[in-house]
Amino acid sequence: MDRFIDVAPGVRLWAEDHGAPDAPPLLLIMGAQASGIGWPDELVGLLAAHHRVIRYDHRDTGRSTWAFDRQPYPITTLADDALAVLDAFGAERAHIVGMSLGGMLAQLLIADHPERLLTATLIGTGALSTAPWTHPDGTRIPPGELPGIDPRLLELWSRPVTDQGPEAEVERRTDHWRLLNGDRLPFDPEYFRALERRVIEHTGDHATNTAHAQADPSGMLRTEHLARTTVPALVVSAPAEPVYPPPHAHHLAQAIHGAHLVEIPGMGHALPPEVHAPLATAILAHTAGR
Repeated sequence: MDRFIDVAPGVRLWAEDHGAPDAPPLLLIMGAQASGIGWPDELVGLLAAHHRVIRYDHRDTGRSTWAFDRQPYPITTLADDALAVLDAFGAERAHIVGMSLGGMLAQLLIADHPERLLTATLIGTGALSTAPWTHPDGTRIPPGELPGIDPRLLELWSRPVTDQGPEAEVERRTDHWRLLNGDRLPFDPEYFRALERRVIEHTGDHATNTAHAQADPSGMLRTEHLARTTVPALVVSAPAEPVYPPPHAHHLAQAIHGAHLVEIPGMGHALPPEVHAPLATAILAHTAGR
């Protein structure tokens, strides 16, 4: 069932839940500029066999309010929005799964609101920590010296986006997914075209939005809080990750106290059908009994 949630004056978020209402809640937090519909139905269904799965549209995505130009906000506000979604569904404590920017928001929740979390799973994201990564040979590498974003993505992101109609926009987004998917798993353009057509239908518009790229990212480091947290954390390692390439996941797992790491073979910065079952298995193993 879907609903709208008022999180600030003039700002409403769209959200929906799947699964038994009395099952342990699990909140899915998507990445920058990404609607909650970006969480594939197949993956949601696998998780909903054991959880009340909640997904939602960030402000300035999907059916939620698009108002950044009138009401700018810092990135940290998006973490507050996640808590507001939990409140609206009556979830005093919940499992959370965050991808990309959603993984950073999950880290903010781990650090600032641990009492609200049962577990956290982090996918395709970087650590909100200045702690160095310790290589297996003992070398300590500062976060700023870890590998950067795939240059092909940086080149794509540098291109101006012009409105040439919904089908041209679907193709542009599909090309983006082709790079995000990485080079190890087969890329099925029809799968991602269908996903983006559904996102556009859900949103009611094919327009792009750069609000999250414009939002103030300051005040997000949580080095000490992450280093002493007691929230059970799972870090997903994606060997073909082009945005936070290896060893970012290993660095993240070291930065969060007690975190453990699981690798999803072939995974990049996307959620194609090949990763749904192994990813759900890893998440459910992490949430089981907690």
